[in-house]
Amino acid sequence: MSPPLNSAVADYFCGLSEQRRQIVLQLHQLIVQLYPDVEVNMAYKMPTYQAHGGWVALASQKHYVSLYTCTAQHIAGFKLEYPSIKTGKACINFKPHDPLPLEALQKVIKSAIETSKHH
Repeated sequence: MSPPLNSAVADYFCGLSEQRRQIVLQLHQLIVQLYPDVEVNMAYKMPTYQAHGGWVALASQKHYVSLYTCTAQHIAGFKLEYPSIKTGKACINFKPHDPLPLEALQKVIKSAIETSKHH
């Protein structure tokens, strides 16, 4: 059972274009499937998922949808495996036609949630 969405997060999702909403909702579903006890709130104007002392966040930017983590180490393996997908220092930026490699993203999310609790 996934956590109920607070109204600010639901409004954020509703305000997205259909194409972006599909990407964000796929990432949202992946996160809540991995962590059914996750807390979902708005932080820094983006849906943020906190569990076990760690966090990830989603944002619809001007040219892509981003998955944010707190340090570059969380996405290092993903960058090597998917060099064609744009990344920032500690985020992955999905353009509309990029694949969503869910298995690799699971590793990124677990890394961010599980290893952050040791910091």
